[in-house]
Amino acid sequence: MKARRVVILGAAGRDFHNFNTVYRDNPDFQVVAFTATQIPDIAGRRYPAELAGGLYPSGIPIFDEAELEAVIAREKPDVAVFSYSDVKHETVMHLASRCITLGVDFELLGADKTMIKAKVPVIAITAVRTGAGKSQTTRYISNILKKLGKKVVAIRHPMPYGDLAKQACQRFAEYGDLDKHECTIEEREEYEPHIDNGFVIYSGVDYEQIIRSAEKEADVILWDGGNNDLPFYASDLHIVVADPLRTGHEMMYHPGEANFRMAHIILINKCDSAKEEDILAIEANARKVNPKAVVIRANSPVTCVKPEMVKGKNVLVIEDGPTLTHGSMTYGAGVVAAKNCGAARIVDPLPYAVDSIAATYRKYPNAQGILPAMGYGDHQIRDLEATIEATPCDVVLSATPIDLTRVLKVNKPMTRATYDLAEIRPGQMEAEVKKALMELALHA
Repeated sequence: MKARRVVILGAAGRDFHNFNTVYRDNPDFQVVAFTATQIPDIAGRRYPAELAGGLYPSGIPIFDEAELEAVIAREKPDVAVFSYSDVKHETVMHLASRCITLGVDFELLGADKTMIKAKVPVIAITAVRTGAGKSQTTRYISNILKKLGKKVVAIRHPMPYGDLAKQACQRFAEYGDLDKHECTIEEREEYEPHIDNGFVIYSGVDYEQIIRSAEKEADVILWDGGNNDLPFYASDLHIVVADPLRTGHEMMYHPGEANFRMAHIILINKCDSAKEEDILAIEANARKVNPKAVVIRANSPVTCVKPEMVKGKNVLVIEDGPTLTHGSMTYGAGVVAAKNCGAARIVDPLPYAVDSIAATYRKYPNAQGILPAMGYGDHQIRDLEATIEATPCDVVLSATPIDLTRVLKVNKPMTRATYDLAEIRPGQMEAEVKKALMELALHA
């Protein structure tokens, strides 16, 4: 039979994993191209031959998703495989219509097809939307496991923004590893908190290679999900974080709804900032589509490191980038901290935005009024620095998960806002983790 020609629609993450687990070294398929969106500077590159396998000695080209029709006309694929996350169901179907109109099948892979089985227990933390609180939940679970005497290794959803071949399997145990691997701000935001907590974290492109390395030094693997994507590994305990500040999104976004439907635990975060009726609405959706799930409520307390620097001042707030961009939030922990600390005014950086930061506001107008910590490369980091310097303010309040002063060089005074997870009924999560591990031990 003739090999089925495939184009994979992606965003430098799930798309590469789908290729590696389903299509690489599979003569029944010929992947003719990837398309890319969400992440800057991915289009125009190639998925390298070193990772693509023997069927692709020249690698595979990556084009901008805006060129989809041209790619279809030129490469004549039989099927387009949708392979990225945190998009409205409506958006997925618009893409499907673009493909179907041109005679190309449109496909979504089933979750089990791409989940690799580990040799040690896996606890997965995913979400219904970007910015729901996966990272703080992962830190919380890792501390529970540490308390239980387990050796924990975290594996982060891919963030391969550099040399893909060099990033096939990356291990981070200390700050020097971040410099060695030339990590972007976005990568540091996810890796540094684990290092701060004393845990090793892996990431990269080839997640078969990654899990085989990580499980050698772990009693338990923690899957630290990206966006609202599905786990890459078969999970013994699957925790999904829901966001009552975006009630209803758990049923409106792909693949967050799939996570919501198959999770063992639904953690409703940010209850201290939400309305009771919005929390109840998520609980009602949980009963409707996933009645077996344990539902736990939690707060997300925000702390300002130096509140005296913020009180009565004109403040430029920096928030986690993805939360504001494809996460579509209009504010985050930084705004909450600024208001709690009595800031006189939150300064709008939009009129002073430089180059790629200005382009970010044009693409994501919901982010206007605060500054997303965009830093996918040296050029964007310099643009972020220039935007901060140009914005008239008394102090900069950063609510990213890392200390930005390690990366940015600015002359303005800067302080941080941090946020954690606090169960409303302490002990529920620990009880569920213990129960899952006990059941695994019984069936081992």
